[in-house]
Amino acid sequence: MTLHPVVGHDDLRRQLTRSLHSGGLPQALLLHGLRGVGKQRLALWIGQSQVCQAPRPDTGPCDECGPCRMVLNLEHPDVHWHFPLVRPKGVTGDRLGPALESARHDTLAEIRANPLRPSHSAEVRGIYFAIIQDLRRRAHVRPSMGSMQTFIIADAEFLVPQESSPEAANALLKLLEEPTAGTRFVLTSSEPGRLLPTIRSRTVPLHVSPLPLPTVQEFLESRGGVPAEQARWVAGLSQGSPGRALGFLPVGDDPGPLEAIRREAFSLMEAAISDAAADRYVRASAYTATGGRGMIDLFGFLEEWLRDLAAAASGAHDHVLSRDMLPRLLQMVERSALEPSDIGESLSVLDATRAMARGNVNPQLVVFGLLDRLHRSLRPARLVTSGV
Repeated sequence: MTLHPVVGHDDLRRQLTRSLHSGGLPQALLLHGLRGVGKQRLALWIGQSQVCQAPRPDTGPCDECGPCRMVLNLEHPDVHWHFPLVRPKGVTGDRLGPALESARHDTLAEIRANPLRPSHSAEVRGIYFAIIQDLRRRAHVRPSMGSMQTFIIADAEFLVPQESSPEAANALLKLLEEPTAGTRFVLTSSEPGRLLPTIRSRTVPLHVSPLPLPTVQEFLESRGGVPAEQARWVAGLSQGSPGRALGFLPVGDDPGPLEAIRREAFSLMEAAISDAAADRYVRASAYTATGGRGMIDLFGFLEEWLRDLAAAASGAHDHVLSRDMLPRLLQMVERSALEPSDIGESLSVLDATRAMARGNVNPQLVVFGLLDRLHRSLRPARLVTSGV
């Protein structure tokens, strides 16, 4: 199978096409926006535009010439796509680079077989120094087929020291500071604030906007064969991100990876509101004692639930993201006498915990502490009453 067509972003693509044809496209770009909104697919489209033999003035590559077909098959030697990888177990030293490159090729083969993949990954990944070393070597070699090479570095926030190593970020910075002729770098990031400021300063940022929800739904139906009702439901949860929408679709008899996390986050919110401290202890003890960084997605969904809870409490029902759970949210507000201002305070509590979870922490302690602090912020009146 080949890559699916770019979905949406018509205005941005026209802007990029004009810049490319006029020779004004910067040598280093940073595409930033929601995870799964199509940044990496757009980066590949930029690489394809550079090698296309019959580009269209307004719409970019033709999709039909030999170089275009090679890019769509992820086989063009001048379009290099790098992304975070799981570090191979037991591999160190000079063997790490080849092992990571082998893992990259395996991932590309999986994408060829199944181009429609959720953007979510539960595994701890990184862009390691060995990857950037290989990229630097390739950047100093002449293009194989044309006059330009495109190097795509996806999810570039994984260059941050906590996620991989400072050497990787510094090596990339060196490459961006002294780019070789005939190379273009396209970085993508869902969290550009986590990139080194020096890397951000060497790239031209372009925001990739969320897609209209009907566009996401139509894409799921036409390209993914998703039934209309199910496509409407996941599109409503997608925030305009097709990759996020795919993560809510069931896998066999099991919920999709993002739907499983969404349900888990709702249970955390219920425990935080509960008057029984034992509920919070039971929820926290369900987590392993290691792997705190894997909780970032969970806390992201917990934030969404708290925002939905605030919208339900204030009567702004149209702003509730999880519309399927609005009746449950209204019951929680009424039963526990929740106030919108208290829910707003709980978001600050969550922000502090999320920053802590990026480090090497004990998830059980983090979750129990979070639930206890959330309870105090969500139920302050009850705490005062119980102390009288």
